Amino acid sequence: METTTIKIYGNTKAQLDLLREYKNESYDEVIKKILYIVNSFRKKPELGKETIDAIEKARNRIRRGQFLTESEAKKRLGL
Repeated sequence: METTTIKIYGNTKAQLDLLREYKNESYDEVIKKILYIVNSFRKKPELGKETIDAIEKARNRIRRGQFLTESEAKKRLGL
């Protein structure tokens, strides 16, 4: 897939940083999540609200350390 470089203001980057769910999450992933939410909200406003709520709950679980690492998930799934 082709990549590109874009210029953004420092405060825009800082806001994107706040939306990252984990340290190594790429800006591309963060932007894709934002686009998904916006498009969901446009199509079905009630679903968009549910999506935002679900993401916020997941982010709170991650902050509290309530998540599985990739290796833990693989172990549980027998992979």
